[in-house]
Amino acid sequence: MTQLDRLDVAILEALQQDASLSAADLGARVGLSATPCWKRVKRLEDAGVIERRVVLVNPARVGLPVTVFVSIRTTRHDEKWLRQFAASVSAMPEVTEFHRMSGDVDHLLKGGTTDIAGYDRFYKRLIRNADLAGVSSAFSMESIKYTTALPLAG
Repeated sequence: MTQLDRLDVAILEALQQDASLSAADLGARVGLSATPCWKRVKRLEDAGVIERRVVLVNPARVGLPVTVFVSIRTTRHDEKWLRQFAASVSAMPEVTEFHRMSGDVDHLLKGGTTDIAGYDRFYKRLIRNADLAGVSSAFSMESIKYTTALPLAG
């Protein structure tokens, strides 16, 4: 774990809200001039604290209004199978999150699709690519909170 001081936290909080800020604008928000601010950002990137900067796209505005959560149970738990399954699922463009879980569910997927027919096409590819014990899907009726920002200030 990387030790973060209050300026690092302030920089990360600002970038989580708007990653397009220039070094000068970011520095002004956190109380630094542009060069020292840029050096801190570079250090955070080099340390892997900042993995990448992205644009968040509104799924409904680009024709992907359906969010689905897919719970998967498997009978296979060996490393070779997991590598193959992970590669197969990771290659599916509909999948935006893929987690290996503890408890009754082995894997949890989150994804977006056009409609139920689009989900059905995804589902058929999913079950064709792996021997699964069970697949259960739940469709989001409404997104009440969505953020990629981590609560850094505690």
